Amino acid sequence: MKRYLIAPGPVAVDPHVMAVMSQPVMHHRSPQFSKILSQVRKDLKYLYQTNNDCLIFASSGTGGMEACVSNLLSPGDKAICIVGGKFGERWAEMCDAFGVEHVDINVEWGHAVDPAQVADALDEHPDAKAVFVQAHETSTGAMHPVEELGKIVGQRDGTVLVVDAISALGVYDMKVDEWGLDVVVTGSQKSLSLPPGLAVVSVSDKAWKFAEKAKNSHYYFNFLKERKAMAKDTTAYTSAVSLIIGLAEVLKQIRERGLENLFAHHRLLSGGTKAAVEAMGLEQFSKAPSDALTIIKAPEGINGQDIVKILREDYGITIAGGQAHLKGKVFRIAHYGYLSQWDMIIVIAAIERALNELGFKVELGSGVAAAQRYFAEHKI
Repeated sequence: MKRYLIAPGPVAVDPHVMAVMSQPVMHHRSPQFSKILSQVRKDLKYLYQTNNDCLIFASSGTGGMEACVSNLLSPGDKAICIVGGKFGERWAEMCDAFGVEHVDINVEWGHAVDPAQVADALDEHPDAKAVFVQAHETSTGAMHPVEELGKIVGQRDGTVLVVDAISALGVYDMKVDEWGLDVVVTGSQKSLSLPPGLAVVSVSDKAWKFAEKAKNSHYYFNFLKERKAMAKDTTAYTSAVSLIIGLAEVLKQIRERGLENLFAHHRLLSGGTKAAVEAMGLEQFSKAPSDALTIIKAPEGINGQDIVKILREDYGITIAGGQAHLKGKVFRIAHYGYLSQWDMIIVIAAIERALNELGFKVELGSGVAAAQRYFAEHKI
């Protein structure tokens, strides 16, 4: 059975990039690898739209998130966490792990935070040293207004804005410097279209001042050690050599393609899929939808996990189900990774058939036709 990976991470990887990574392993302290690493860091700045340092760690994106908490804050410090899904909860849990007091702004799942709530929280807690947020919440599909949050936090010298963009960076426009995003995390297994294993963190000049004063314990995830190593075109510890070589190829392709074309590609896949959802008589879950993925409510009386199971076991297509209290209530389709409009048409056709098998009558081809029309009318 041919397999399709259309889940929000890990994602399908370009076979050419896999081939590049399969070359003989290079020593991580060799001049040849240092040259590659140096170019990767330059190209990361292009992707991030920043002049800030970009640190690379061998870990999943969660390691990058943890590094932000441990390197920027000290035990007893206060932070504001925007909690609107599983990954917002993760910021709060990490604060607990490192003895950081946190004030949570609880946002209804599927909704974006109101910037006024953040401004009010900062007025009420002027001693908060960080605001932690997702660019979009992958568990709900909701996109948070990080540009507006950058303006709010940027007015406060004693607070940094930390953004989890693990499944957002490279999907849609995020002007890190222009928007005042102090620290931004991404991971290789999402929009960078690589296997899991790399976390990247951009750190602003403002954030470096926090890192230089923070007293939390850390050893491997150490911003200051990585900055020192970066000056010598290396990493503090053993580099994930093959993954970084793959990253070099991905970033080269992004430069050749251009950011606007990259964003337009994801916008196209998202728009066609969302048009199909409406044509099938289904409903999106998110009230502030992102171009990174489409989250669909399971029809009344149907378990969303059954849709996921049929697609995976009978059709060879892997999508994702809901998390926490959304399990069984929604299913999720990604638009990043090595995917095209034809992958979207395949997964839409499969969903039509699965729904019919489960007793929810959908006219076969209705969603596919809507997606086809959208793709034809919105050529890049």
